Amino acid sequence: MQLCTDVVIFGGGVAGLWALDQLTEAGYSAVLLESRGLGAGQSIAAQGIIHGGLKYSLQGMLTASAAEIREMPHLWKSCLEGRQLPDLSAVKVRSPFCYLWRTDSMRSRLGMVGARIGLRVAPQSVSPAELPDVLRQCPGSVARLAEPVIDPGSLLETFRQRHQSRLLQISPDVAPEFELNGTGDVRSIRITSPDERQTLRLLPQMTVLTAGAGNAGLRSLLRLPGQKMQTRPLHMVLVRGDLPELNGHCVDGARTRATITADVDQAGRRVWQVGGQLAEEGVQQTPEQLLSHAMQELQEVLPGFDLSGTEWATYRVDRAEQATRGGLRPESPGVLTEGNVLSCWPAKLALAPQLATMIVQAVGQHAAFRTTAPLARGLAQTPATPEGWPVPDVAAPPWERNQDWVPFSSRPGERRAAA
Repeated sequence: MQLCTDVVIFGGGVAGLWALDQLTEAGYSAVLLESRGLGAGQSIAAQGIIHGGLKYSLQGMLTASAAEIREMPHLWKSCLEGRQLPDLSAVKVRSPFCYLWRTDSMRSRLGMVGARIGLRVAPQSVSPAELPDVLRQCPGSVARLAEPVIDPGSLLETFRQRHQSRLLQISPDVAPEFELNGTGDVRSIRITSPDERQTLRLLPQMTVLTAGAGNAGLRSLLRLPGQKMQTRPLHMVLVRGDLPELNGHCVDGARTRATITADVDQAGRRVWQVGGQLAEEGVQQTPEQLLSHAMQELQEVLPGFDLSGTEWATYRVDRAEQATRGGLRPESPGVLTEGNVLSCWPAKLALAPQLATMIVQAVGQHAAFRTTAPLARGLAQTPATPEGWPVPDVAAPPWERNQDWVPFSSRPGERRAAA
């Protein structure tokens, strides 16, 4: 079997799915390939905050990162309300805003100043009467940011429902086979079904890589140069139990000491994902060391809040990015064009729409499409994908996987020593 299409996308995270949506809206025929679950890796593990640049401007300056991302909450909100394509009105919004609070250090007091420079999303003070109980004993003022917090799983499912006929699950154990021409362009791609009983030969004009950390392996198969990608790891913390809903950042100086987002697991328990500086420092720690540190940290950033009866776990995730000099965090999404292959990295979940626009532009500027305009907008052909070929499901969130959960201890150092 073979299938002709304008674009083949590797990687079913938010970046790939948003690009698929925008390419088809622009009139291109496209299919997306995923070897695991949609969002497996970075997307399903994300905290779901649509940043507006505040965390990158706590030092009182409008950084390049803040400038790149400041329009994103407005754009996402339009899509989430169904006023702009893609229509994401079916996506679960955990909260329309985030809280911003500080610790009692002098650095923290200074860090709460400044972050309004040039941003569309500025912090608004919360009156004492409006404070949630969990933040009532925090020192100083508490602010609210109009940065929505979404459920990444429901976002992935929304795209899955929109594009089921364009999604193909491929074998995680059989690598795709690329046929290249004399100049290194992709002529065909042979893929294998998950049960390894079927193969399909794809004939694309363009190949787009949005597979996160998986881009490295795909680039190797395509014989493309190495050293074009970097990863920045995180070691995240999970807390579950009788917890309130809380989404926001505890600020300490020019850093986000802890970022907390909330959801509910299949058993009906509230789950917190805890990131920020805590998750970055935890990269060099074992799960036991990180949990000991995290239990102490949350008692400090949420003074007076009772964490007894909760359970704790950790998970690791790598953020894949286009390589930068010195390994610094990239300021914007990256698209690398090599022949008829685009290697793409969004930099952050919130920047997926910007990356999709960049991909559509790069496809349209390629020689393969300069003389042949795509179909009229909104009328892209759906490739005749093989009947019965499986469609990938959405990956499970981190708290639904097998985890080594441990009970909370108010003195975690003593618990570790006793163990």
